[in-house]
Amino acid sequence: MISAKAFAPATVANVSCGFDILGFAIDTMGDTVKLVLKDEPGLSIVSIEGDHGRLPLEIKRNTCAVAIQAMLDEMGVNPGIDIYLHKGLPLGSGMGSSAASAVAALVAANEILGNPFEKKDLLPFAIAAEKVACGAGHADNVAPSLMGGFVLIRDYHPLDVIKLHVPDQLYCTLLHPHFELNTADSRSVLRDQVLMRVSTIQSGNVAGFIAGLYQEDYELISRSLKDVIAEPYRAVLIPGFYEIRETLKDAGALGMGISGSGPTLFALSKGAETSTKIAAAAQEIYQTIGLEVDIYFSKINTQGAYVIHE
Repeated sequence: MISAKAFAPATVANVSCGFDILGFAIDTMGDTVKLVLKDEPGLSIVSIEGDHGRLPLEIKRNTCAVAIQAMLDEMGVNPGIDIYLHKGLPLGSGMGSSAASAVAALVAANEILGNPFEKKDLLPFAIAAEKVACGAGHADNVAPSLMGGFVLIRDYHPLDVIKLHVPDQLYCTLLHPHFELNTADSRSVLRDQVLMRVSTIQSGNVAGFIAGLYQEDYELISRSLKDVIAEPYRAVLIPGFYEIRETLKDAGALGMGISGSGPTLFALSKGAETSTKIAAAAQEIYQTIGLEVDIYFSKINTQGAYVIHE
């Protein structure tokens, strides 16, 4: 039996000021996909674990299968592949759940077929899967999940993705409250047009944030972690958003924002010790609000997706 297994990490998209153009990967959390070659041509989703029976088994609706099929279409081949998906990420969480599934599937497929593609060249197939999951082919989750670290999506036509520098002491704390916020609902509150002065502020923050990463200037990173385009409208969908943000800033966070379309929040900090303080402060404030929350903290994942050798 010829098989391959791969892991793809959770991600934070937007990163406050970088709406639809910035993302980064998280350590330890993610999805795992195992593929097994079979004699009969075509893809089959054999099992999905960890989704509580909510994800589709249909080939054209599942991001794992859609991503692999896009890859096979590019190659012009039709092998038989059984797909086994283990969800390590909650659905509708804002942690790149659909992206992680697609990326893990692609890395496993590339391995089982003899690595016909460089890792970065798998990205268009992952974007095709995101179109099915989210209605739009955004790369700010799939790119960091695949490549690791901080990633800038400069353009889509043609696709231009740049991996950015990661300061060694930069940590992330993720807060996942126990409620779902659908991407469609989160996008529905956004405005179609942005004032010139607002666009200028956002551009300055994006530039400042990227400069802060390369200069390892944590104060500059902190000053730049401000979103004036999406956050003002999305914050009202997340209970206690501004109260939580002030609490985390007092605990030492460089800044806090909405991970992807929410409801998960992320806070960046300098050093592991500060990250644990932020986690403790978050636990207390969520108890006050009356919401259960899962809290994770880690360094930025610079590896991205990888093959699991058993």
